[in-house]
Amino acid sequence: MLSKDEKNIARECIAMALEAGAGKARVSMSRNEMSIVATLDGEVDKVTSCLDRSISLNIFADGRYGSFSTNKLDRASLQSFISGAVETTRMLAADEFRDLPDPARYAKDALTGDELGIADPSYSGVTPGFRSRMAVENALHTDRGEGWKLVSQEGEYSDSDYSNFVLDSQGLEALHHETSFEFFTELTIEDSSGHKFSGGWWEASPLLKDFHPEKVAEAALREAVMQIGPGACRSGKYKLVIDSEVSSKVVSPILNALNAFSIQQGNSFLVDSAGKRIFPSGLTILDIPRTPGEACGKLFDSEGVATSNHAIIENGVVKEYFVNTYMANKLGTAPTAEDAVRPSVLPYLPSGTAPEGPFGREEIMKLCGDGILVTDFCGGNCNQATGAFSYAIQGYRFKDGRICRPVREMLITGDIVSLWSGLIAAGNDARRCRAKLTPTLAFDNVDFSG
Repeated sequence: MLSKDEKNIARECIAMALEAGAGKARVSMSRNEMSIVATLDGEVDKVTSCLDRSISLNIFADGRYGSFSTNKLDRASLQSFISGAVETTRMLAADEFRDLPDPARYAKDALTGDELGIADPSYSGVTPGFRSRMAVENALHTDRGEGWKLVSQEGEYSDSDYSNFVLDSQGLEALHHETSFEFFTELTIEDSSGHKFSGGWWEASPLLKDFHPEKVAEAALREAVMQIGPGACRSGKYKLVIDSEVSSKVVSPILNALNAFSIQQGNSFLVDSAGKRIFPSGLTILDIPRTPGEACGKLFDSEGVATSNHAIIENGVVKEYFVNTYMANKLGTAPTAEDAVRPSVLPYLPSGTAPEGPFGREEIMKLCGDGILVTDFCGGNCNQATGAFSYAIQGYRFKDGRICRPVREMLITGDIVSLWSGLIAAGNDARRCRAKLTPTLAFDNVDFSG
């Protein structure tokens, strides 16, 4: 957590900037404390502890704008740094569209940083011994099973305490504070023929009481074992099911295309889409940054503008672009928060009703019958201007709703809008520890080549 003195230093930076000749200024002070214990084959391999503090400074002077950062936070260094920043800004080309937001849009409720309940007060009591035990005890402690043997195993336990204080010369002061506890394992096994397969899994939580890494190594092993005996399927059109762990791959291009900078540059397949039904009625994406107790929430964006829980896409209709103050002035349109903070894809069934019970990849495969389940994307890209994509994938062929064999070395191709027009279902199994809450998704009539 930022100390009283650190917050005072940030306030003094605003005063220094104005005294140096800036017309307006914004300061963002960040403090991140992190500890990591890495293991190799179940034994401690490396221990890392770090503390990073930095200040980012936005200067508005004589119709010009400059952005600067430093990690020298003593007052004498800051005085020299800020004077130089203002002087440098005055040498830049004028930009009439740069400005601070309307103060009426500022977050007024981010006062302590703990409003969302994602900063664990017990963090300061976490000991090096505890960290080492978490890393070692949650490693895989078996080296062989039916048809496989363990080749190598890497693990990593980490925890962090992050604070961010944003303030400006118009009176903004907004504070964010969160902690995180994470554990990750990646392992490689070898089958009886000498072929190697890898699997990985992770868990995370902002609060230690909700952190459960006990099954991570087991999940990573299961993922590796299931890949034994892969092949390719015949090229053609299949029903596509994308596991929740990787389904953000087909959601992120939509969010990126809604950024006002991409719109203004003509580098978006969603130009002129606001207020239009571009996607099927089954697609609703909410931004829910103000959900208490969940990782990645935030009450304000980098400009200090208040976030809100609202619809980005509702029943297939594009409800908004992401427009910061600069792009709003350039485009002559109303500003919004600058980006989606906690995007969430809502569950969907073909009947148009939400599922009443658990509805994840097993239930969706049963619904689809036959198809290909994708559990990893191994390369490829999506053209943001056109929405055309080509992704290398690996996963499993399934028939009658059951996995029958692993597949790899296949490509899926198409474009994002057409892909989503074939939406069959969206699950309710989004992992709450992820930044994007994307569930298992199913699509019809997708082109696969192998």
